[in-house]
Amino acid sequence: MNEKLYQTKGKYQIAWLPGDGVGVDVLDATKIVLDKVNLDADYIHGDIGWEFWCKEGDSFPARTIELLKKVDAAMFGAITSKPVKTAEAELVPELKGKGLIYRSPIVRMRQLFDLYICLRPCKGYPHNPLNFKENIDLVVFRENTEDLYAGVEFNPVPASVAAVLAQESKPFAPFKDLPGDQYAISIKVNTRKGCERILRAAFEFARKFGRKKVTVVHKANVVRATDGLFLDIAKEIAREYPEIQMDDANVDAICMWLLKNPHNYDVLVAPNLYGDIISDLCAQMVGGLGFGCSGNIGEKLAVFEPSHGSAPKYAGQYKVNPIASILAAKMMLDWLGESVKGVAVEKAVSEVIKEGKVRTYDMGGSNTTLEMGEAIAEKL
Repeated sequence: MNEKLYQTKGKYQIAWLPGDGVGVDVLDATKIVLDKVNLDADYIHGDIGWEFWCKEGDSFPARTIELLKKVDAAMFGAITSKPVKTAEAELVPELKGKGLIYRSPIVRMRQLFDLYICLRPCKGYPHNPLNFKENIDLVVFRENTEDLYAGVEFNPVPASVAAVLAQESKPFAPFKDLPGDQYAISIKVNTRKGCERILRAAFEFARKFGRKKVTVVHKANVVRATDGLFLDIAKEIAREYPEIQMDDANVDAICMWLLKNPHNYDVLVAPNLYGDIISDLCAQMVGGLGFGCSGNIGEKLAVFEPSHGSAPKYAGQYKVNPIASILAAKMMLDWLGESVKGVAVEKAVSEVIKEGKVRTYDMGGSNTTLEMGEAIAEKL
């Protein structure tokens, strides 16, 4: 690690992680806005993503991990994630014989740095032609480190695990008499600690910002052990916040009700997988993933990103909408205690959307990624 990177004068040290594809494009536009808002910061590049898996067999190199240990926050672009198995890795000359599979660096980052809160605001800005309905203002709290993303998976299933399952499973379990190479397992893990802290974060947010209701999303009627634990703890914590209404809904039902009556909801909190699903649904209701910002937040570090993917076919074309990334930067400003600057950035975004003079292709316009960034910067 080059320690000279840290002999700088900026008030904040920000890891800059463009990643793959359009991650580079949207962070370039975001930097235009951060420069205009005069954030006193040094931006330190970090390597992450598909390119480094292909070159080095590691999508999240040790040097980038060390960088994140030393910074105040990070801006992350996007990564290309592919379900690459060992056999496919053998086709990459640099990786041949290493027995590697591709693992998502953002999932690993969340777990390594215990970024247990995934905070995803979903707000409809006036005159956005892509709004599903006007005045939607939802916030999703997604548990970010466990559940089905815990990474406890088997394919094929080892004999020792299969023996335990055969002993403990119900007589009608479909895998009971199958050999281990005929099925796969992904284990859903919800811990009491993990449930308590994401639920409390949601209720604390509601209290701090005057939100009236927290909706707990689950499937406890079927997934009784893990989701049952999540719901039981939610009921315990809700008693500490008597001024906030708590309700709960099955994940399938909430997808229907959000589309029908989005204004009936305020703060939603869910285990990892369900939170991932409903936050994309909510993002679509306020314009799509071009407007979906996300914060991965822990006690000591927070990493902010647009929630869209890397869109390789658009890489380098500066075509995609950078507003999600710019709103993620607004979240970073709030995290750093620079809320005045954060308010200014959001106001500038809102004004550009309302005017409708500058629009990227998803909004029905022809402006580039950088032109959108420049238009927002001009409002600051």
